[in-house]
Amino acid sequence: MEIGHILSLVIYLPAIAALVILLLPDRAERAVKLAAFLGSLLTFVFSLHLFYHFDASQGGMQFEESIPWIHASGYTINHHLGIDGISLFLIILTTFLTPLAILSSWKSVTRRIKPYMICLLALETGMIGVFCALDLVLFYVFWEVMLLPMYFLIGVWGGERRIYAAVKFILTRWWDPCSCR
Repeated sequence: MEIGHILSLVIYLPAIAALVILLLPDRAERAVKLAAFLGSLLTFVFSLHLFYHFDASQGGMQFEESIPWIHASGYTINHHLGIDGISLFLIILTTFLTPLAILSSWKSVTRRIKPYMICLLALETGMIGVFCALDLVLFYVFWEVMLLPMYFLIGVWGGERRIYAAVKFILTRWWDPCSCR
């Protein structure tokens, strides 16, 4: 069974789960955790669909989707997605590790659980989007989507020097994107 727009589904399903969590009451911590876990687990299942239907003998991009997005000043920016053999495994790895990260934080994260789960799911959306983007502007949008939840995850739920680490993370990424410090 071939699913149309499977890449969009894999990318945006964690964001949809984050929106569902946003609608849940703050005191429903168990429901928030369960919604985050089920959303990330469903994303992993759909990414396995990508793996199952990926044709390694075929060169180039597969599961391509291209939708005109922005037309300005003679330039066309498309919502252009696709994967190759390398990005496939990065997507599988991301969608496999996110439910594990949610499970591992099930008891260790005890404060601000709802924003924590929303940040994890937004981070997953950004990472998968970065691996699938074939348009430079779309890649940049997903890159920025990935940076913001990472900043909050470091700054709010990080260790002893979390504020210093979060500020350094953002400044080195925005001022020097090639920095590996």
